[in-house]
Amino acid sequence: MPEVIVVNIVASTSFAEKLDLDVIAQSVEEAEYEPEQFPGLVYRLGTPKTATLLFRSGKANCTGAKNIEDVRTTINIIAEKLKKLGVEVYSNPEIVIQNIVAISDLGGELNLNEVAMALGLENVEYEPEQFPGLVYRIREPRVAMLLFGSGKIVCTGARKIDDVSLAVDKLSEELISLGLIH
Repeated sequence: MPEVIVVNIVASTSFAEKLDLDVIAQSVEEAEYEPEQFPGLVYRLGTPKTATLLFRSGKANCTGAKNIEDVRTTINIIAEKLKKLGVEVYSNPEIVIQNIVAISDLGGELNLNEVAMALGLENVEYEPEQFPGLVYRIREPRVAMLLFGSGKIVCTGARKIDDVSLAVDKLSEELISLGLIH
């Protein structure tokens, strides 16, 4: 079974009914806010190394975390900071994982033309003139895999870490059974 390394988790939450981004931008050193460029405030943390977009609606998107615990830690740190600014923050905000991106290595080279034919063209996008990787969409779990000739893969679209491992194992087994990993 190939090792799977999570490189990014995108999660959403809601901190409050509404947020005054101007006040937050003036009060929080780690905040970047340029409303003429983008409607959200970017709140960067060094530990864990994440970036969270805060919106006037009170909603937020956290990105950059490598595990679920880092997402929780980020949300808790920001919630505490907002409370100190006098914002009525929801207690225990719900965290929804939107996307998990992970990388893996199948341990051998791939002939992507052969892989495209073997996996079935209805589930594959492969245009080497446009992009050097092959996109393979798996129905269960519902993820997209980017396969490269080196045998390296990127899995995206999962909402659970278990789904990433399952998808990579499934792909690996399928390619091995078809004799496509060299």
